[in-house]
Amino acid sequence: MHCAPETSMAKIKTIFTCSECGGISPKWLGQCPHCQAWNTLEESRDAGLSGQAEHRYAPLAASAALRSLSDVEALELPRISTGIPEFDRVLGGGLVAGAVVLIGGDPGIGKSTLLLQALVAMSGEQRVLYVTGEESAEQVALRARRLGLSGEGVDLFAEIRLEAIQSALLEQKPAVAVIDSIQTMYSSELSAAPGSVSQVKECAAQLTRLAKQAGIPIVMIGHVTKDGALAGPRVLEHIVDTVLYFEGDTHSSFRLIRAFKNRFGAVNELGVFAMTDRGLRGVANPSALFLSQHSAQVSGSCVMATQEGTRPLLVEIQALVDTAHVPNPRRLSVGLEGNRLAMLLAVLNRHAGVSTSDQDVFVNAVGGVRITEPAADLAVLLAILSSLRDRPLPKGLFAFGEVGLAGEVRPAPRGQERLREAAKLGFSVAIIPKANAPRQPIEGLEVWAVDRLQDALDRLRT
Repeated sequence: MHCAPETSMAKIKTIFTCSECGGISPKWLGQCPHCQAWNTLEESRDAGLSGQAEHRYAPLAASAALRSLSDVEALELPRISTGIPEFDRVLGGGLVAGAVVLIGGDPGIGKSTLLLQALVAMSGEQRVLYVTGEESAEQVALRARRLGLSGEGVDLFAEIRLEAIQSALLEQKPAVAVIDSIQTMYSSELSAAPGSVSQVKECAAQLTRLAKQAGIPIVMIGHVTKDGALAGPRVLEHIVDTVLYFEGDTHSSFRLIRAFKNRFGAVNELGVFAMTDRGLRGVANPSALFLSQHSAQVSGSCVMATQEGTRPLLVEIQALVDTAHVPNPRRLSVGLEGNRLAMLLAVLNRHAGVSTSDQDVFVNAVGGVRITEPAADLAVLLAILSSLRDRPLPKGLFAFGEVGLAGEVRPAPRGQERLREAAKLGFSVAIIPKANAPRQPIEGLEVWAVDRLQDALDRLRT
């Protein structure tokens, strides 16, 4: 009697991947079982089909010997300058060999322009490669001519197939490569369309492993959603070493680049650029962008010293307090956290006896900058009080410090750097937390160190 050969279980040929979280499901569902989003599952080919001798990542995953952390030599990695000082600052001093940088921003804000300028600046000393998937070679050449860039020494490759790009990188061995953009690339290993979750993950992972193996710094441009976040799965930001965001209004000539993740430098580092007819140019004194030039002292204005990464910046906080004509007064903040504004108004009422319950309160950070640190609290309250009383603050005054719910003024990090930056720009009076008071006097700067919000208001009355 012959037994029938045992049949193997048929393997799934397709999978369904969530475009929001990247979660995988064996069948289509109306709601993603991982993030609960609706109508986000997209069909794609299963990359782990049987019949392959080994996984496609096997050649890249060479096993290493077990070592003690103390035996590993910590090498100081050399930096590659991009030729643009403001860009180098955001990167932490320049590009590192094998590093992968992801840069995102709204369409037309200047991502491709900045990277093309950087490649041209680096092409005189080393070989660079620009891979364009969104534009033709002729379009890139036209932009270079419009910006007054020669383009000599920049290798241009118009391609979207991942395998062809990998071959070009291994053959050319450029010092720096730019991928414009990761959402246009596709791998022939997958049947999904370019820009899908599976393709973006596959291409980013393959390029990252190639960068680490060959020591080639790769800068990838990423699309953003309507909310301004990088499109694609969140895992994309975990794969790369550095995540940069372009900020700013496309109708304004100024652009900000902020580092949200950096394995080789400080996070929240800020680079300031001005868009000109010759491309993006770094701004040497960014504090001047965020300070209004008033012909006379005005009420509702207070300058604060903030810290963006390693750079101290002076930003003008403007407040407008007006009689409310509706039962529920409005509280609106631009560039500052809205919920924190409501909390500060409650502190002002409870611990300083100043009520705004029948007033509309509007607060704005000049220049389009976004301030997330709580050290802006004291400057916001002083600007609100100045507008409410219609009385300008003393000339040359600036402030910083976090205000707690008990009315105390808490210290801010790197207070000495903030004070020196303000003194350098000609400010003469500082209202700061007592814990940030300098041990040595700063020439030309009078410091009012306070413990509580009421102390700051008392000093202004004198």
